[in-house]
Amino acid sequence: MTQIIKLNKEEFPQKLLEIPQPPKQIFVKGKIPNWDDTKFVTVIGSRKYTSYGKEVCEKIISGLKGHDITIVSGLAVGIDSIAHRSALKNNLKTIAVPGSGLDSSVIYPSINKSLAEEIVNSGGCLLSEFENDFKATQWSFPQRNRIMAGLSDVILVIEAGEKSGTLITARMGLDYNKEIAVVPASIFIDGAKGSNRLLRQGAVPITCAEDLLEILGFSSEKESGQKILLLENFSEEEKAVLLLLNEPLSRDEIAQKSLIPISELNSIISLLEIKGVVKEVGGEICLVSNG
Repeated sequence: MTQIIKLNKEEFPQKLLEIPQPPKQIFVKGKIPNWDDTKFVTVIGSRKYTSYGKEVCEKIISGLKGHDITIVSGLAVGIDSIAHRSALKNNLKTIAVPGSGLDSSVIYPSINKSLAEEIVNSGGCLLSEFENDFKATQWSFPQRNRIMAGLSDVILVIEAGEKSGTLITARMGLDYNKEIAVVPASIFIDGAKGSNRLLRQGAVPITCAEDLLEILGFSSEKESGQKILLLENFSEEEKAVLLLLNEPLSRDEIAQKSLIPISELNSIISLLEIKGVVKEVGGEICLVSNG
């Protein structure tokens, strides 16, 4: 049976020491993370999620596989549980911050006791500032939200109503100068009005895992792999053009940078279009994504 450990002050993550009202004590059940060597993405969202919310949560987290990223969430039913399970499925570490103590007799919600055990057994951990036998109360959830916000490098919001604990965590993140990222959702869903409003207020829209990786400072391996695949199959002149297309460019810009005469360049671009690897959009040439 895994023991609950009370951290010494020097073992506290530095991020939590820097927030207003830092925790006076921290209890951990499971493996204590190396706080400085991983990126923390706090995933929050509605308990009453839609099938769209579930799908995008799973898809985005699966796209983080292979990176040193830890998923933080609150062990609640809904998006929290989906985030934890998606992390486990994709071999990412995950930290659950419940609104209760960490003894199995008080873990809240009780329906997620088995999920809590799975998190610990997979090399993740449970974390709380509450005493081990503390039972969750109405006020303990907003209080624990500051822990989730404080730990994060990025807070990812997936579906939040106009009045929800999710928005409390997001507001705390803004106060702590954290990056707030939001998955856009239908304007017809009441349960997404709060998250869509965050976008209007300047949150970063997230439409795929690559968007999130870019915020975290990881290069897109998918794009790099695609570029290598392309370059293996083309002539020197075609390679010269493809190497310039890290961003869309006009034909004149490509001609100027590649020193290829425009008449010859037009033929090269036509061949690349036929091969299906570039396209012209709004007068600019860009790479065609494979996925």
